[in-house]
Amino acid sequence: MKAFFTLFIAVFSLTTFHAQTKPWQGKFEPIDDIIAPPNTYRTASGAPGKDYWQQRADYKIKAELNEKTNTLIGEETITYYNNSPDNLSYLWIQLEQNVNKKESEDFGDASGGIRDSISSQQMQYLTRAIDFPAGYTIKFIKNSSGKDLRALVNNTMMKVMLDSPLKSGESLKFTLGWSYPITDRSLFMLSREGYEYFPKDDNTVYLMGHWFPRMAVYNDTEGWQNQQFQRLGEFALEFGDYEVEITVPEDHIVASTGELQNSDLVLSKTQQERLIAARKSFDKPVMIITQEEARQNEKTKAIKKKTWIFHAKNVRDFSFASSRKFLWDAQALQLSDHVTMAMSFYPKEGLPVWKEESTKAVIAALEVYSEATFEYPYPVAISVNTSNIGMEFPMISFNGGRPDKNGKMSENAKAGMIGTIIHEVGHNWFPMIVSSDERKWMWMDEGLNTFLHQRTMAEKYPQYHSTKPKDIVPFMQGDKNILRPIMTTSDSELLSQFGANFYQKPTVGLQMLRNSIIGEELFDQAFKEYANRWKYKHPNPGDLFRTLEDATATDLDWFFRGWFFTTDNVDMELANVKWFKIYDKDVNMEDKSKKVAFRIKGESTNKEATDFSGGPEMITMTKTPDENYGGFLSRLDEPEVRKQVANKNIYALTIKNVGGLVMPITIEWQYTDGSSEIERLPADVWRRNEYETTQTFLKTKEVKAIKLDPNFEFADTNMSNNTFPKQESDSQFDSFKKKQKN
Repeated sequence: MKAFFTLFIAVFSLTTFHAQTKPWQGKFEPIDDIIAPPNTYRTASGAPGKDYWQQRADYKIKAELNEKTNTLIGEETITYYNNSPDNLSYLWIQLEQNVNKKESEDFGDASGGIRDSISSQQMQYLTRAIDFPAGYTIKFIKNSSGKDLRALVNNTMMKVMLDSPLKSGESLKFTLGWSYPITDRSLFMLSREGYEYFPKDDNTVYLMGHWFPRMAVYNDTEGWQNQQFQRLGEFALEFGDYEVEITVPEDHIVASTGELQNSDLVLSKTQQERLIAARKSFDKPVMIITQEEARQNEKTKAIKKKTWIFHAKNVRDFSFASSRKFLWDAQALQLSDHVTMAMSFYPKEGLPVWKEESTKAVIAALEVYSEATFEYPYPVAISVNTSNIGMEFPMISFNGGRPDKNGKMSENAKAGMIGTIIHEVGHNWFPMIVSSDERKWMWMDEGLNTFLHQRTMAEKYPQYHSTKPKDIVPFMQGDKNILRPIMTTSDSELLSQFGANFYQKPTVGLQMLRNSIIGEELFDQAFKEYANRWKYKHPNPGDLFRTLEDATATDLDWFFRGWFFTTDNVDMELANVKWFKIYDKDVNMEDKSKKVAFRIKGESTNKEATDFSGGPEMITMTKTPDENYGGFLSRLDEPEVRKQVANKNIYALTIKNVGGLVMPITIEWQYTDGSSEIERLPADVWRRNEYETTQTFLKTKEVKAIKLDPNFEFADTNMSNNTFPKQESDSQFDSFKKKQKN
């Protein structure tokens, strides 16, 4: 050890260290201290452990839609399986409809509160000027013997007290009867479901989401996930099988999660024949209900009712839409072992763009996501048109975007509509199958889904904009006093920035990992590994982080720590560039004893250069003393070393980490002969000094200009300090004059 220490001192005494003078922040330390430790349920590799378990809930539901009163009445039987190692003395059930009660918390003030000028809709959000009855009426809760069970309701959660504990490994059945007034979606901010009324033809489209009481998640990391529903943080749900009967007016068409079981009773013979034809149509949609047929449906309102029966296997939720206004088209998509039906339901108000684009966008999403993760497993994927917003459920989604009264739609609006459809269909993977906890970590479903949504847009719709790292810069430049890290629980984020923080920033982070840090092939394999490890299971953030490291053999803790747990931004400054050449006695006649002799022309070496006009500094390369080799008997071939650096250009770049977020360094070298090249340094160069690094490069060609992050891969928030020769930035007055001219 002593010999090694002597050698270490000898070698490194020749090197000038740039010691970190600011506080060490541990940017490369493991994140084990800020994520849950591994155990037998969740392994250190990021995979489910040998003792992993999760609960299950099967549902049998009968529901009836009353169009006259806009109410939904239902009865459901839940079979709940306790696969946990714990005995449970009570159960928690989600009652999301209670969020619409007047006394419940609301997001009305989230858009800025009262102002001197305000729309009637904003006033409704703020004050609930038009009162609206809302929330569940629980009619009964009975066990399998018909005995009443005691229940306590706390806002959007209901606690069901069991007569005796539900033991580990056992199951129970119980039945609930309930009803609630369906909400008018226009009256509530962030309303994801409810009805939309069309006054011109006096008809309604019903979008039924979180419409029945559902079992809350009980898991190994927090027990019951019984966090209140506050609109922003969405759902944490268990998987199960569903048998659902939906009774609606006879002239209604129902789009739903699951497979239709009684098409012979609810569809006309013509509609059945068209649906059969659609199952063999792989190149274009087949109209199941045409525009003219939908117009005829609108004219009369049936008094009689009919019941649609759907079955769905291994899903975590169930949703449906119902209306007499629907046009309906369908197209088949062949996957490796089954055919999936892509379908769209829309009122005439969606024409012509929905007929042209909706099912096409559904198929685009199914193709790209299936390739990137695992094949879409379900029999149908449905897109239903709504007035605004997008909302996802297993096999079905409600998607905004409509043309104007003349059927016209701008390209930007069409891109937004297509993007919404792709995004909401994509949620079938995240979180409907890879079932993360949306109520706690919105970014785990929205961010991962947006990443593949934007990839789908780039691959299938290259004519439209898709998210790039540059898009997150305005957010990253924001006020650090209000910015939150990505690792912020869903309901703690500001409404004004949750889109950037939970959708865009994780997307850009994954793009950086794929395109610039890990590499496409290895990243894609790792991302697919995560999706397949956790499909039909409940992953946490640590499971994602560990899997990406495990499947790539890449230390990414520095990236996760900075990008997900802080509000630091990327701002690298090319602070100084020095140009050197080796002193050659045959060329230079100056004093040979000087290690740094002089600039060919220009000023003192102590002053930072602003360009290359001063020429290179000359350095003398001396013979290595024997003591520097320690016990080594071999010696460098010094003439060969001299030969390799003779007439070469040596550039020392000092780069500062101004923004605080460490990242790899990408350098573009522009040479005087007109050529250029890109060079990449890993983020590890910041390990010994988190604030500043000096890197040395040997170049055959003479450099004309240098630029950091030339392709904008890392969302650098200030590109003006990335170049050498240094560029003068415009004053505010000069910028103003340029704007005036333009």
